[in-house]
Amino acid sequence: MKSKSRSLLTGCLTKHNSGLGLTLATFGLALLAPAAFADWVGETRPLMGTEVSVYLWSDDPEDGRLALEQVFNEAARIDRLMSTYKHESEISKINREAASAPVVAGDELFGLIQRSLDISVLTLGAFDITFDSVGQHYDFRSRQRPDAETVEDERSNLDYRLVELDQAAGTVTFRKEGVRINLGGIAKGYVVERGVDLLRHRGIENAIVTAGGDSRLLGDRRGRPWMVGIRDPRKDGEVAISIPLEDEAISTSGDYERYFDEDGVRYHHIIKPSTGEPASGVLSATVFGPDAVLTDALSTSVFVMGVERGLTLLGTLPDYEGIVINAEGEVFYSDGLMQPEAQSHD
Repeated sequence: MKSKSRSLLTGCLTKHNSGLGLTLATFGLALLAPAAFADWVGETRPLMGTEVSVYLWSDDPEDGRLALEQVFNEAARIDRLMSTYKHESEISKINREAASAPVVAGDELFGLIQRSLDISVLTLGAFDITFDSVGQHYDFRSRQRPDAETVEDERSNLDYRLVELDQAAGTVTFRKEGVRINLGGIAKGYVVERGVDLLRHRGIENAIVTAGGDSRLLGDRRGRPWMVGIRDPRKDGEVAISIPLEDEAISTSGDYERYFDEDGVRYHHIIKPSTGEPASGVLSATVFGPDAVLTDALSTSVFVMGVERGLTLLGTLPDYEGIVINAEGEVFYSDGLMQPEAQSHD
């Protein structure tokens, strides 16, 4: 059965121009002016290498602020656990030691690694947390990238099947030296899903939690659907399509998030596991459905797989839909979103 959001979406995707492709705007609500949240409790803070935003409705503003703080504290806790940039994090310990001996991971981290490997199987390796074996050699702020020899050397370490989990012992082992894992393609989805779960348990019924390109909506916008703006990845701030959603997650992966251009080539952070190079052929991939953990991972997977294979994958997942933009700026929709005007792009 279609969710309420899916019913809203059918025939309601609003184009704002017919130019280049789309990507979820930072904070994901390009169509909502600040005045839209005038009576809401909310804040944006730098976390997880991006910005985390929380906006919620509470009849008791003081309780709303306490709820807000709880979500930000949870995001900071998860970042301390899963950030590869923090030497003391559990995932950094795994990357240092798991090639030598099994490393005990806490239940939470173990569970997310397990889910990541399951998604790798689902996507035939398009989603792969060992991408960091190559990704560690990029520094986008200083415009540094690995040379061809380094990429070739590291490709043998880029394979999710090199990560071995022992369910009974709760341990993670790498099958060879040089393997590294990074949950950057799934952790922000996990953060926003956890945030909404905490709010729901506090009795909050209307909220949005966003981390970078991942948003989780709780309920609606007090009687109206949330209108989530998807912007043009080559025209910063311009909205191309607005999407009405309720109680849904939405994630976008794009080549504009962390990148630099060199000699006409865009080097970005989404690595194609089979080549060790940044994925090409797609400008952005947006996926929405009931679980932000999966929409986060799927948006990365679809970006890597490309239009045809990516949309075919989404067609096997009844609760998930997507919008993919190829390198030529053409807009493609998953089957559940197909409209007459969308079909003209085929």
